Amino acid sequence: MFSMRFQNTLILKAIPGLNEIGKALLGSVTEQVMLLENIGTSVLVSKNQLPELHELMIEAASMLNLEAPDLYLRQSPVPNAYTLAISGKKPFVVVHTSLVELLSRKELQAVLAHELGHLKCDHGVWLTFANILTVGAYSVPGIGGFIAQQLEEQLFRWLRAAELTCDRAALLVARDPKVVISVLMKLAGGCPSMADQLNVDAFLEQARSYEKASSSAVGWYIRNAQTKQLSHPLPVLRAREIDEWSRSQEYQSLVKRVKWSNSV
Repeated sequence: MFSMRFQNTLILKAIPGLNEIGKALLGSVTEQVMLLENIGTSVLVSKNQLPELHELMIEAASMLNLEAPDLYLRQSPVPNAYTLAISGKKPFVVVHTSLVELLSRKELQAVLAHELGHLKCDHGVWLTFANILTVGAYSVPGIGGFIAQQLEEQLFRWLRAAELTCDRAALLVARDPKVVISVLMKLAGGCPSMADQLNVDAFLEQARSYEKASSSAVGWYIRNAQTKQLSHPLPVLRAREIDEWSRSQEYQSLVKRVKWSNSV
């Protein structure tokens, strides 16, 4: 679906011993802990439970030609959504209640599409792996800290690239770059009580200002230092990337191949 969707994952798999370490860390016990944690503390969405949220997931999955994963809604004041896929089992997506409160229905579906993008691009196991690997590496005596530091750098680089790819999946479902950019803006500094005063065009102008300010030699150094240890690109950079991609020939070509329903 995306021309470069496997490139960064292949780079990760090429790191000597990384696959073996990952399999050891992501064993059946880890899988069970994560699965039971979500079943025990969240609400499983279905056609009989939060049906509107269920329909948004089903439609987004259909448009991206995927089987819909299980979807859980979890009580949390931190707006977030994440995907877990381990050992070939059915993956699941978790959405926090505060994110549902923050976003419109179209924006929420864009978030679900972003999470589905991780599955479409085979990111699921590696996302889980990235969260666990460095903890295990740091526990190794002697050179463990050095190994973890090297792995962190490569994993974070991969994670940032993966997030940009999945923003594109969100756009393919939303069909409107302003919907996706609005999500990023709200995650950067949105609140339900003032949502009607947020301005996507102003946020894009802010993104261009950041790009200009970081274009000097000093700015480039500060920008790299600012993003090096982040698992996600900065919201303004993601907004700029999705705005540019929305005008590309690649997007126009892909959008013609994605099924669309007028029901949303």
